[in-house]
Amino acid sequence: MPQPTPTAHGLEGIVAADTALSDVDGERGRLVLCGHDAESIAPTATFEDALFLFRVRRLPTQAERAIVAAELGAARVRAHAFVPALGRSLDLANPMDGLRASVAQLPGLPSAGESVEDHATLVAAATAVFAAAWSRRRAGAAPIEPDPGRGHASDYLRMLGIAPIAAVDLRARALDSYLVTVSDHGMNASTFAARVVASTGSDTVSAVVAAIGALKGPLHGGAPGPVIDMLDAIRTPDLAEAWVRAEVAAGRRIMGMGHRVYRVRDPRAAVLEHAIERLEHDGVRSERLTLARAVERVAERVLAERHAGRALKANVEFYTAVLLEAVGIPRELFTPTFAVGRVVGWLAHVQEQRATGRLIRPASRYVGAAPGA
Repeated sequence: MPQPTPTAHGLEGIVAADTALSDVDGERGRLVLCGHDAESIAPTATFEDALFLFRVRRLPTQAERAIVAAELGAARVRAHAFVPALGRSLDLANPMDGLRASVAQLPGLPSAGESVEDHATLVAAATAVFAAAWSRRRAGAAPIEPDPGRGHASDYLRMLGIAPIAAVDLRARALDSYLVTVSDHGMNASTFAARVVASTGSDTVSAVVAAIGALKGPLHGGAPGPVIDMLDAIRTPDLAEAWVRAEVAAGRRIMGMGHRVYRVRDPRAAVLEHAIERLEHDGVRSERLTLARAVERVAERVLAERHAGRALKANVEFYTAVLLEAVGIPRELFTPTFAVGRVVGWLAHVQEQRATGRLIRPASRYVGAAPGA
């Protein structure tokens, strides 16, 4: 008799697709985005660069970056035209519910005369516009119209009501580093959700809405906010040891520590830590950085004592929380801002999946009762 195939719970170790978009090396702590190390490009790349990179698999020239910036600016204006018709979507209490419901109202496919690339740019732009509109409505203020002449990161902050603090928009530069860093990350849950929907022949917006739904889950995109809650609770570096030990003894998770794939420190944590350093060097003080570093050191040591043999080190959410707070983004908007960056990867994966023409349809093993039993 044939031997039964072992069940891969969580699809651990199962290769579901060949991709040219990103490679996650969990053993060495390396993230490759379309042939480029994320740690190399994120300090200087912009959201526009990421959009171009995932579209044509190379970084743009200055002239090409300007073209993409103009396209994104125009797309933000187009997306803003949908805001008055979003209805109760912007009144939903959970920001990810609001984003999901708002994006769902975009046309699923390109309209007459609109290219696939232009439609994808609209979806990418709308993710930022709708997240900002939800935040403004939540604060009892009117949504702010986009400025098509600004870079995407700068205009996102502006639409949130966060003003630049210098002639060079330092906050936007830091946010660009974040958006590039989180633009793609292998076959994560939200990307897989998008590819499953795309594999059925469904439209782009349906795939992105599915991805947003997956990102809402606390095991995927919901950790950055609780990291700030943790830092609030600890307050000062000298209290970190006692707090972390008490949490570990109680069996509670230390937020921002550990990752499903990485066996070493998440390389994205290093990118964001350095981005916060640059902000501080340029005069944007973050009282959190010293505290976060102290908590990371203590947590890594205490977790190693408690869980010998398990590599529980800082992941991307740990310093995401500190960076997003430093640029002025409210903590309830942390996960939607993750979506603002990750939508670039989702859109690229949708196109890549369509090119295969293959329906994703894994098998399952029935373990229920037999008929008549």
